[in-house]
Amino acid sequence: MEVGAAAAIATGLAVGLGALGAAVGDGICTGKAIESIARQPEAKGTIQTTMFISVGLIESIPIIAVVLAFMLFGKLG
Repeated sequence: MEVGAAAAIATGLAVGLGALGAAVGDGICTGKAIESIARQPEAKGTIQTTMFISVGLIESIPIIAVVLAFMLFGKLG
């Protein structure tokens, strides 16, 4: 397999798996936050703040994957 072909496959895998993992993580995090707020409405502010921080950290994964994809895409030429 050529280096260019391997870099193209790695680019697609990095972006695709990064996005898939982040989507699953966001769904689980948000779902658990909604469950927590339903069980304990008085803690809504704390739970919501923690959820937003967690979602922000989870979203860093696909951003890093896209940067890696651009670096690998540079190897295609």
